[in-house]
Amino acid sequence: MQCHAQLSSTFYDRTCPNALTTIRTTIRQAISSERRMAASLIRLHFHDCFVQGCDASLLLDETPTIVSEKTALPNLGSVRGFGIIEDAKREVEKTCPGIVSCADILAVAARDASSLVGGPSWTVKLGRRDSTTASHTLAETDLPGPFDPLSRLISGFANKGLSTRDMVALSGAHSIGQAQCFLFRDRIYSNGTDIDAGFASTRRRQCPQEDQNGNLAPLDLVTPNQLDNNYYKNLIQRKGLLQSDQVLLSGGSTDSIVTEYSNNPRTFASDFSAAMIKMGDISPLTGQNGIIRTVCGAIN
Repeated sequence: MQCHAQLSSTFYDRTCPNALTTIRTTIRQAISSERRMAASLIRLHFHDCFVQGCDASLLLDETPTIVSEKTALPNLGSVRGFGIIEDAKREVEKTCPGIVSCADILAVAARDASSLVGGPSWTVKLGRRDSTTASHTLAETDLPGPFDPLSRLISGFANKGLSTRDMVALSGAHSIGQAQCFLFRDRIYSNGTDIDAGFASTRRRQCPQEDQNGNLAPLDLVTPNQLDNNYYKNLIQRKGLLQSDQVLLSGGSTDSIVTEYSNNPRTFASDFSAAMIKMGDISPLTGQNGIIRTVCGAIN
């Protein structure tokens, strides 16, 4: 882990004092027209930070010299919200051209998204710069997957400097958003002891054993558009949608954390905020490293 002393919540106070308000306006408009976008924006920041650090590498489009992360398996056909980030960037550029990085816009957008759907808010540290490279390869290896066993989830987050508790808290982002049928099909047809039979039966209606791969189901069936601790209550009832959700309550080291969050929404909210700040600190480009992109999808 690098020294993060250069990131500071006041980074743009002199150079672009209205940056955060401008970004928030764009994010608010996007989420009011589609609630699901909140989950998509949080996921963008997450999928960015886990690959080369929080450097907006995920936003770069394919070129003759860049193999985009967008086409890596964990991102292909599922990562979305790029246009919203570009909208925010375009608005910020009008008042402060060349000042605010796309990486910082991702971090701010994730915080705004959380607070706009009833989740916690936190003070975002700023001063990240944008990469000039992407890593399709690392996007294939470093992002956690929906079929990962608990040990792999724990080690994948530990590799990024995040504790097991951080991992369980960040998984609570699955209190909002949706997943595609092919990612939970095995689980709902497994007749396993780790899934509620009625829940499995309900989910099968929209997810047949063949075809309909892209059919969406909410990750939290109770409050699908509220970022709350209901995700953990669902796990206790064996109603986690993905294998990687339910595995957090499967007789292992994370059971006690799930129970704690299910009983204590305030603990969840403060741990989620702290973990999001920590995730935003992963290997940023600062000082003279990296660039400030003019458009988030391309190198200037």
